[in-house]
Amino acid sequence: MATKPTAGKLAGLQAVSDARGVIAAAAMDQRGSLQKSIAAARGGTASDKDLETFKVLVTEVLTRYASAILMDPEYGLPATKVRNDAGLLLAYEKTGYDANTAGRLPDLLDHWSVRRLKEAGADCIKILLYYSPLEQTAINDVKHAWVERIGDECLAHDIPFFLETVGYDVDGAGEKTLEYAKKKPVIVSGSMAEFGKTRYNVDVLKVEVPVEMSFVEGTAAYKGEKAYTRAEALEYFRDAEGMSDKPFIYLSAGVSNPVFIETLELAAESGTKFNGVLCGRATWKDGIDIYAKQGETPFRAWLETKGVENIQNVNKALEAATPWYTKFGATSYDELR
Repeated sequence: MATKPTAGKLAGLQAVSDARGVIAAAAMDQRGSLQKSIAAARGGTASDKDLETFKVLVTEVLTRYASAILMDPEYGLPATKVRNDAGLLLAYEKTGYDANTAGRLPDLLDHWSVRRLKEAGADCIKILLYYSPLEQTAINDVKHAWVERIGDECLAHDIPFFLETVGYDVDGAGEKTLEYAKKKPVIVSGSMAEFGKTRYNVDVLKVEVPVEMSFVEGTAAYKGEKAYTRAEALEYFRDAEGMSDKPFIYLSAGVSNPVFIETLELAAESGTKFNGVLCGRATWKDGIDIYAKQGETPFRAWLETKGVENIQNVNKALEAATPWYTKFGATSYDELR
């Protein structure tokens, strides 16, 4: 059973949760990837103002249906002012990773600290880390020390630490292959086992699902190459959950809304007691083309219809989620106060 959080961490977790104690959060901290996507759809360039505007529109509309929003402090602070009283997670890492060195090493934002993010209104701090337990020990040791430092900083400021781990192919063949799909259960489970350790002071693990849905036989997302049967996939969900007693939530990893909904349904079928989601592109990605080519008003109209439908689909699937406070042996938030 996880160790009871401190008063500040408890307050932060409650702030980003719904009335049930489930984290039903939207993610809008994309920076470099979003700028490239808008530019590509436009057939030109995308400015910093485009990023700010896009984030404001998504936040204004979708936080009516979310318990919290994840935002970056570089382009997203204007959006945090229109979040409909939803909780706020702020990202602390630079976008992307160092492509000039091996191992996808991370870095923190130069002009921010946990203290400053908290002063900017953050209820929780989020870090993204590209991680694989199959990576060289020397590289992973750098990452372990990096997470330890951030965990200690969050502990000092009594604010929850959300760690997002995203796996990658250490051999460089890519993450869309059958070979990588077969490795993914080990990568996800190994990441949860490592960062669930007390030394990191992580409060919530934000994780990928332990399978690639397009390789799960018998799913709607299946494309014909089998990495696992449906029964094996269900077992991998249960295996990953058993690696840590920390609260954990799923990320949408850029898949479409229908695929993410089917993913959450599979998690529910497995009996996995996940504690929510931080879902970004599965709700708003299909609107990028509209914003890029038609502008703000048509994009807002799309968000009010299709975007709302997408997030409501996610919320429906979240009926299978379990309150995070159960990870501490509690039946309500008040029991932990």
